[in-house]
Amino acid sequence: MAKPMSARRFLEALRDEGLSVVEVGDWSTHNRNHKGPWGPVHGVMIHHTVTRGTAHTVRICRDGYSGLPGPLCHGVIAKDGTVHLVGYGRANHAGLGDDEVLRAVIAERGLPPDNEATTDGNRHFYGFECENLGDGEDPWPKVQTDAIARAAAAVCRVHGWTQRSVIGHLEWQPGKVDPRGFTMGSLRERIADRLR
Repeated sequence: MAKPMSARRFLEALRDEGLSVVEVGDWSTHNRNHKGPWGPVHGVMIHHTVTRGTAHTVRICRDGYSGLPGPLCHGVIAKDGTVHLVGYGRANHAGLGDDEVLRAVIAERGLPPDNEATTDGNRHFYGFECENLGDGEDPWPKVQTDAIARAAAAVCRVHGWTQRSVIGHLEWQPGKVDPRGFTMGSLRERIADRLR
């Protein structure tokens, strides 16, 4: 079981991994903690946004929308590789997912199929939303995929986790397809390379 790192340590970890980071407003205290606990944390979840335009994407991920209040993640990874911090603590990003997947993440072993949605993921995962339309055609610039690997590695490095603690939303919740356009296997390989 891991206690979430402080917001300041989170920021430092991202910068230590060589990332360009933008702090958006009161990000370090902007959360949904009044709706339930934040932690223990067990991994990092990667998403795509289904949006275009960094300013628009950051605004939605910070504020949310009708029916789903923000923050919708901890950091937004833009096309240019910049990480925009929009919240810290419990965030509306993972939703309910598969308890067997969570057990596999904790044990850092291969993931089983996600076939149920019974476990609160917002409590247990750091979340990064990555700017992309998610249609399988919108490109993923190398600078952006590198930033995704760096951001996930930064969190893993602090907690002493391996790349197996990083999952995609599609591996957590039945019916989700994100991130679409690259495989989580290839991303985990890049994270493992960074952690060596």
